[in-house]
Amino acid sequence: MAAYRDGNDARAFECLYRRHRGGLYRYLLRQCATAALAEELFQDVWLNVIRAKQAYVAEARFATYLYRVAHNRLVDLYRRSVHRLSVAPLNDDPDPMELIPADSDQQPEVRFEAKQQAKRFGQLLADLPAAQREAFLMRVEAGLSIAEIASATGVNQETAKSRLRYALAKLQRGMLELV
Repeated sequence: MAAYRDGNDARAFECLYRRHRGGLYRYLLRQCATAALAEELFQDVWLNVIRAKQAYVAEARFATYLYRVAHNRLVDLYRRSVHRLSVAPLNDDPDPMELIPADSDQQPEVRFEAKQQAKRFGQLLADLPAAQREAFLMRVEAGLSIAEIASATGVNQETAKSRLRYALAKLQRGMLELV
């Protein structure tokens, strides 16, 4: 980001974009009600990064900065919306389990069980309180540390750690109920 900021180096920006686009998009998608809204937010976040490049100060990893921008954009969206956005698995997108080719020796009941587990996990993730879901997604999708999650969400490290711990516990309990 410093190379992009200092020299307007498009290759530096392309490198950042390639490295972080997947995780950022999945983070936004899991925080929003629709893919269209996630795509809009995704574009807004990158435009905000471009607009604010001259003010960028490297206080932490770029990922922390990027997810802070995304977090703030989501907060703005939630504040402006009349109704709280519902987070639900996307019904109009293809099921990721359908996109994975099956091994020739894979039995139908194994595929069915895996599909059920994926649906269950998606529902459990959607049911988490927003702050816990956000902490979990920042850890899993972006690989942020507790300190970086705290910095990105504007809370102290103990709060970020608690949110992540509660999210993991709820997800584990929910998945164990399936067994």
